[in-house]
Amino acid sequence: MHPVLFHFGPILIPSYGVMTALGVLLALAMVLRTARIAGGDPNELWNLCIVALFAALVGTRLLLVIVNWTVLRSHPAWLLTLAMVHHPVLAGVASLLALAAGLVYARRKQMPLANAADALAAPLALGLAFEQFGALLAGSGFGTETGRRWAVLYTSPFAARWSGAPLGVPVHPVQLYAALAFLTLSLALLVWLPERRQVGDVAGLALLGLGAILYFTEFLRDPAGRGILFQGALDGPQITAVALVLAGAALLRRRDALAATAVESSEANHG
Repeated sequence: MHPVLFHFGPILIPSYGVMTALGVLLALAMVLRTARIAGGDPNELWNLCIVALFAALVGTRLLLVIVNWTVLRSHPAWLLTLAMVHHPVLAGVASLLALAAGLVYARRKQMPLANAADALAAPLALGLAFEQFGALLAGSGFGTETGRRWAVLYTSPFAARWSGAPLGVPVHPVQLYAALAFLTLSLALLVWLPERRQVGDVAGLALLGLGAILYFTEFLRDPAGRGILFQGALDGPQITAVALVLAGAALLRRRDALAATAVESSEANHG
């Protein structure tokens, strides 16, 4: 594939970074629409996204610097290449930092969390779709070896250096599978948002969908660096997927419980 989209002399423009940035911009544009549909403040949701993105970006870069400090002291110029590094642990850390920063901002601004989550669900899935397409080009999170006709072959040394992708080996384009699934989920959530019956519906369905996509696509990803749990039955991302599904189910169950309580209260008042 093409880990380098283009270059200006010695300056390389990585495909992963460009596609991820494009996904972020499109997701932010969608937030302005979904915020209005959900009845929230578009400006506040925009600011929340910027805060979350900044926390994820700065936090992961600092983590890379800390982990590689000994090497970077001897080769400070390598700081410029840290942005090219892709690893599942970094994705997990970025997600946690973004979530924490977003929650803090939402609490300070006293934003209704469930309504904000509904508005952010479709844009998040859209951003993940573009991130996975960028991963396909870069070789990040590459798939297992396969003889399928649609297998991808990485030949660029940058794919091996930045993402650890195997060169000359046909592998599943699992990132494309995930990208298409995330895109489908984003469109479904966008259509469902104005039709939701209760606040929290869209967020709950989003968590279920994200968890299912993450869980099943992991079976086709190379296990290197993803962690092995329960004697190989699950890996690290799949544990996260299970947590997402449970969180989505809990959110939908809580919504149903609140709705049932409201109905019982209304009947008692009329009685």
